Amino acid sequence: MSRWAALPAELDPRVRRFVVCTRRVKDHSGLSLRQLAARTGYSQKSWERYLGGRSLPPGEAVEALARAVGEDPTRLLALREVAAEAWHTGRGGPDGPPAPEPKADPEPEAGPEPEAGPDVDPDVDPLVAPDSPDEPRPPGRSPRIALAAGAVALVLALSTAVLLVVRLSGGEQGRPPAALVATDVPSPASASATAPLYTCRLERVDGHWYAGLSRTRDAILAQGQAGPDVAEAQCLLRRAGLAPGAVDGIFGPVTRRAVRELQRRDGLVVDGIVGPHTWKALRG
Repeated sequence: MSRWAALPAELDPRVRRFVVCTRRVKDHSGLSLRQLAARTGYSQKSWERYLGGRSLPPGEAVEALARAVGEDPTRLLALREVAAEAWHTGRGGPDGPPAPEPKADPEPEAGPEPEAGPDVDPDVDPLVAPDSPDEPRPPGRSPRIALAAGAVALVLALSTAVLLVVRLSGGEQGRPPAALVATDVPSPASASATAPLYTCRLERVDGHWYAGLSRTRDAILAQGQAGPDVAEAQCLLRRAGLAPGAVDGIFGPVTRRAVRELQRRDGLVVDGIVGPHTWKALRG
């Protein structure tokens, strides 16, 4: 599988999710950008912009991609619709949807093709990051992020040390040091206990299952999201005999693993993302 270059940091999460899924479909097909352009009728430069997060592809391009790789375009079109809304309200602005990209020009029938130089590989995708370990990394935000993370860690360590010193000097000699550490630094179990829990009230209405937390049938859910839609999905995963973890409304790794197991069992695309097809399987 290709190792893609990083997407722009300012990209909306909904647009990022659509681009990542589109990259995954392209990777599964095994096609290069040049081959993809030949099969879809959209130029290689256009696909570089689409898969690099610099431009949103029109619906026709998404359908052409799905046809080229033998995929059902419904899920990709649903993700693109959500991404288009984010694009228009954020980077896309009020000027409406992006203009359709020009299709690839037909290649001339006659005339010799220019020879590629020794360092040019026409089947190498320009969006894929190179594997050479000797190439210098461009200046970015990593040093600043590392410095900020180090500063936060140092402040937390100093705060913990000060609390320990204050407690020890305050005369709490009857408590062992281990108890002090457990008091000042909450354990993961106690932290998870503070997360809001939801109650599943399963009922079947018009042939579909509902847990009383959300009526959605097309919300896009992925790891990192939270809310009643996630809790609804967790309740329905439990009804289906799977184990999403606690019904806390948080889409974590355990919930994603249960979603993937459901998709694998029902013959869906196994990507760990809850979309219209996965909701249909959950609702029964």
